[in-house]
Amino acid sequence: MPVLTLLHADHAPAVLAFELANRAYFAASVSDRGDEFFDRYADRHRALLAEQAAGVCAFYVLVAEDGTVLGRFNLYDVEDGVAALGYRVAQHVTGRGVATAAVEELCRLAPARHGLRTLRAAAADENAASRKVLVKAGFVPAGPADPADVGGQQGTWYRRDLIPLPQA
Repeated sequence: MPVLTLLHADHAPAVLAFELANRAYFAASVSDRGDEFFDRYADRHRALLAEQAAGVCAFYVLVAEDGTVLGRFNLYDVEDGVAALGYRVAQHVTGRGVATAAVEELCRLAPARHGLRTLRAAAADENAASRKVLVKAGFVPAGPADPADVGGQQGTWYRRDLIPLPQA
């Protein structure tokens, strides 16, 4: 059973392997990250951990039992109880509900762990799979997305208000 866990330093090799193995698949729907991203991934990973420690982002990985990364689920631009959600899953697990389950789990974790009340996510209009994940996870369309938010494509912002936690 895959586990959604907060990114830590030890994840760097598995995340890089995930990104490299799925590079062409991801580039078919979003802009390619370029060779420098991969060549300097160790630096990028450290920068992500620093952002996470500062509380402006929270990065999660979906890890299989064998330690391989099946997906990345990022909360970024965290401000005033709202965060943007970005995610990507390995090509070999698409269509199995893996992304939807992880997004739903993150929606349950976000209020308690990160003090979030609302999540936003942009999806390209041509990316039916991503839009389907968001809708199945309880997001509703909230307006047009700038092409810069969705890899240069036309898109839509989705929003999900998270269930407030009972006060202790």
